[in-house]
This record gives sequence, C-alpha cells and structure tokens, in this order.
Amino acid sequence: MNSQSNDAVLPVILSGGSGVRLWPLSRASFPKQYLNFEEKDKNTLFQNTFLRLNGIKNLLNPLIICNEEQRFIVAEQMRLIQAKPLSILLEPFGKNTAPAITLGSLVGIREKNDPILLILSSDHKIENNINFLKSFEEGLVHAKNGRIVTFGIMPTSPEIGYGYIESYEKISKENKFSKIKRFIEKPNQRKANKLYKDLHFSWNSGIFIARASVILKELKKYQPKIVEICRNSIQNSSKDFDFERIDQKIFKDCPNISIDFAVMENTNLGTVVALDAGWDDLGSWKSIWENSSVNKDNNTLIGKTFTKNVKNSYLRSESRLVVALGIRNIILIETEDAILVAEKKEINDLKEFIKDLENKNVQEVKNSKIFHRPWGQYTSLIENKTWQVKRIKVDPNESLSLQLHHYRSEHWIVVDGIAKVEVDDNSFLLNKNESTYIPLGSKHRLSNPSNKPLILIEVQSGTYLGEDDIVRFQDKYRRKTN
Repeated sequence: MNSQSNDAVLPVILSGGSGVRLWPLSRASFPKQYLNFEEKDKNTLFQNTFLRLNGIKNLLNPLIICNEEQRFIVAEQMRLIQAKPLSILLEPFGKNTAPAITLGSLVGIREKNDPILLILSSDHKIENNINFLKSFEEGLVHAKNGRIVTFGIMPTSPEIGYGYIESYEKISKENKFSKIKRFIEKPNQRKANKLYKDLHFSWNSGIFIARASVILKELKKYQPKIVEICRNSIQNSSKDFDFERIDQKIFKDCPNISIDFAVMENTNLGTVVALDAGWDDLGSWKSIWENSSVNKDNNTLIGKTFTKNVKNSYLRSESRLVVALGIRNIILIETEDAILVAEKKEINDLKEFIKDLENKNVQEVKNSKIFHRPWGQYTSLIENKTWQVKRIKVDPNESLSLQLHHYRSEHWIVVDGIAKVEVDDNSFLLNKNESTYIPLGSKHRLSNPSNKPLILIEVQSGTYLGEDDIVRFQDKYRRKTN
C-alpha cells in the first residue's frame, strides 16, 4: 500500500431506513433523509451529509449503501449537488448497520486499498460544520493508530431516545477522547436523569471512523458469519450503471444486527471522541420542532397555516389551508393524503402506531400520492375504479420506457414544456396546451427532449389501472423488460 492510499478517507453513507417516526411527510418509499426540513436550506439531509465533508484532505468519492427502491432518488440527489459516488451499493434487504458496514469495508478494500472509513448516517443534522471537522481530525489520529472511533455527543438533557456511551475517562472540553468502557441502550427516564449528570456518559451518535481492515478484522473475530455472507454477496454482485447489486439469495441469510452489538460492545479498540457541533438525529417531530425557527409564541409554522392563541406547537401544511385555535404543545402535519395530530409528549409512540397501521395494510403508511421514478415523478390526483388522473413530471432530457398496457388507454395534455411522443410507428412533438390519445395495446413512449421540466396531465381509462399493467420493451434505466 502506498501512503496516499493509507491516508485516503472514504465516506460510507448509510441511507436505509423507513423514516416512520416522521410520518406522514416521511414514508417508507421516500424517507426523511431525502427531505428538507428547513426553509432556509435548499439541500436535503442526505445531501448535507456529504457536503459537510468539504475540507477533509484526501477525501474519496462516497460509497452509498441504500435499498433497490431508493436507488434513483440517491443518484438524482447526488447529481443535483454535482457529486459522483464511488458506487451506490444496493442491499436487497435491510439487515441493520453491521452488515452494511461490513459491505462498505469489503468494497473499500477492493476499490481503494484499505482506506480510512468515515461511516455516516444520512439523516442527521449538524449545525456547526467547523466543529464537526475539528472532531473528525481528532478522531482520524486515533483511527490511523488502529482504533475504532465513534463520536459521543455531550448530553444537553436526560434524553431517553438515544443510546449512551460510557467512557473510562470523563469527556469534557479539556479532555476530548477516552477508551470506551461500555454501551448502554436507550434508558428509562430515571436512569437518563442519572447518566445526564455524569461526564463519563455521552450520547451515541452512530458516526464512526476506522480503517477498513481494522473493522473487518474485528467483525471476523466477533461475527464471522456476517463477513462470510457479505464477502460472498459482493463476489457474486452485478454492476448496473453506478449501482452494484449484491447477491440477494446469499445475503438473505445474513444476521440482522447493529454494529454496536456486533463489534463495539465486544472490541477493545473502541475510542469515543467528543463532538460538540449541534448534532441531532431528528428522530421525532418534537426534535424537528426543537431544531426549527419559532415565532414569539414558540410556534413553528410552515406552509399555509394561520393560528390564534396557539403556543409551543409545530404546524406544517404541504397542500391545504390549516387553521388552528387555542391549542398547546401540538404537532400537526398535513399532506395531500394524510394528517397527523398529536400532543408532543405522545409523539414517541408514533413509530409503533405506524407499525400497527402497516399490519392493517393501510397504504398511506408506505406511499404518498407522489411516486418517484428515475425519469421524474407522478402524482395521483383523482382515483376511481375505471379511471384515474395523474400529474406527470419528466425531468429534462429523460424518458419513460417503451411500453404498452393491456387494460387501459391514456390521454396526455401538456401543461408546461415540450413532449416527444412515440405511438406505434409515429413520432411527434407536443407543446403547451396540446394533447394526444394513447389507445389500449399501443406501443408508446413519452420523452422530454428539452432542458426544462415537462409537466403533463394524464387521464387513464380502463378495466384495471394497476402499475403492474406495464409491458416494457426498452428502458434506459435497465428496469426489467419483457
């Protein structure tokens, strides 16, 4: 290995999860890391996870680990900030952080000759990037000496929503690091009140720095089955554009376990470094409110919201008028297809409640009316058994697949931009306020040949309107064709 390879820093961004604690704005199909919760910041949590690394020496392009469903969202959000990933690694199943970090370590060694890994969750907020980079430099020193470093957040309250790290030495502004003694799962309130006052305890941020080979060695020692399955999954992976799909049949048998349980609670190599940078994992709507700008009544109001005699509340409207009178300590989130109303003190129960709704097959839990596709997105406006109206947005120079439908016909009306339409053997352009008809069974394709978004209204009519009534013949995104 050359010294440059030894010093190279590979960001490994973990971008899985379902985001149910911030439902209904965050859904399983579009979780919180791809959203922006601050009006003053145009970038998403995911984008900021990478952008805040600007200034790190010998920084490599990031390795991103996500699931199949979110792959094009990841690629598009990276493109928008002009960042090119080393690879986007696709997990067929969410198996927690230990397998994901094992995969990252194996790919890092394969591609970049044993770099230092900077392992990051994609959905955290950090207010002070300068302090974050200072803590990173401190952690990097220990990682180069063979340690596995995690950042500890000095508690600002007796929080029961975070795990804690106990260090051998007190962590303070004077002493910024220590060897790790043990990890503590999310405590009850009584225990949290005690831990909060003791400088031996810090919140577990879930951010790690370590050389790839060091992490892999400890994983082999404590979780050899994970390493074996991940290695075989990588060896049998397939490449697709910037994506790498690991082998589904092999990976399905991988244990589901966090890196804390798998390694950090067992290893003697753990070091905690203090991070004082305004960190928050934004794990609930209460946390979002605490990190948002408030008015004189301690309210956060986003969207078309009007209030009278409202205090200490978070109100967010995505599509409709929200009027609130005489309420206190309320979370109210309005989207096109769902509304959440909760007292702040009850909001930690949302995750379990959403699981109950999911078990009852409530579709709004997973999907909103906005569906993201590699070419853009569509919004379901009105639905009926035999007809449906959609708003379709096709990104500049993108194209849907060449396809046909067995059970429905379609009308397209262009409301903005230019559409290129192919129907059987005909090809033509449609401009604003022009329309066309796609008969049932016709082979057709919609494209946007311009450098601005194409917006059109689609009216479907037929005996079956499911998204699986698509027979693909050609697809630039290499989705399954017939």
